[in-house]
Amino acid sequence: MLQIRSLSKTYPGGVEALRDVDLDIPAGMFGLLGPNGAGKSTLMRTLATLQDADAGSARLGDLDVLGDKPRVREILGYLPQDFGVYPKITAYALLDHFAVLKGLVDAAARRDAVERLLQLVNLWPVRDRKLGTFSGGMRQRFGIAQALLGEPRLVIVDEPTAGLDPQERNRFLDLLSAIGEAVVVILSTHIVEDVRDLCSRMAILAGGRVLEQGAPHELIDGLRGRTWRRVVDADEAARLAGELPVISDRLYAGRRALHVVAETAPEGFDAADPSLEDVYFSALLQAGATEAQADAA
Repeated sequence: MLQIRSLSKTYPGGVEALRDVDLDIPAGMFGLLGPNGAGKSTLMRTLATLQDADAGSARLGDLDVLGDKPRVREILGYLPQDFGVYPKITAYALLDHFAVLKGLVDAAARRDAVERLLQLVNLWPVRDRKLGTFSGGMRQRFGIAQALLGEPRLVIVDEPTAGLDPQERNRFLDLLSAIGEAVVVILSTHIVEDVRDLCSRMAILAGGRVLEQGAPHELIDGLRGRTWRRVVDADEAARLAGELPVISDRLYAGRRALHVVAETAPEGFDAADPSLEDVYFSALLQAGATEAQADAA
């Protein structure tokens, strides 16, 4: 269990990237959802020992994640959002190099680890190809292979499916789900479907604050009986958006399908089964309303 308490970070200029973040992250896949600028990457970089927090704590069992950086790096696997590779080096050669940096100095043990990981991520048949010839999805799978070197206890992946085509995205998600339940795996993303498909626990972050956390199905159940839908023309959609707490507005057969969260059905709206996307947008809407009230006070 990774326990994060009162974690805060303010950048020069006064930008509060993290504000008293509290999270309990068990072993298995944990989804961290939020829009761009929510503070997700700041949280990931802090846990990955790449920057310091201003206040707070993070513990993985008996390990002080913020205070014992050398030990954290021994048990950490990290795939950042922008994972660069050396284009003129083969997949095998670069992964072998990363294995040396990770401390796998025994040649036989290192060879076994490199071969096992390349097979796990389905890159063994192309192990002698230069990385510059790889597709985006193949590079991401290579990134996960390097993140799994040394059998880490904490794996952090930041926006791993951004820019992947649907087939590569599915392959990558299947790979993440196979990592195992004994490892804490944090998946940071703004793609709701990735969290819905993979994670047993999740949190929604915006403005550096935790808005919601729990099991996806429990958060969805919290909106049951309070989510409503209506299909209208564009002009009517604009009017209703100014009158009701509309959480989503999308095209539907040339018209607009609106979802609203309310205790009772607004006029003309029918009951809708809530989704994780409804949970996400409802949390963001409520957070925006709270911020507006605070600014006005």
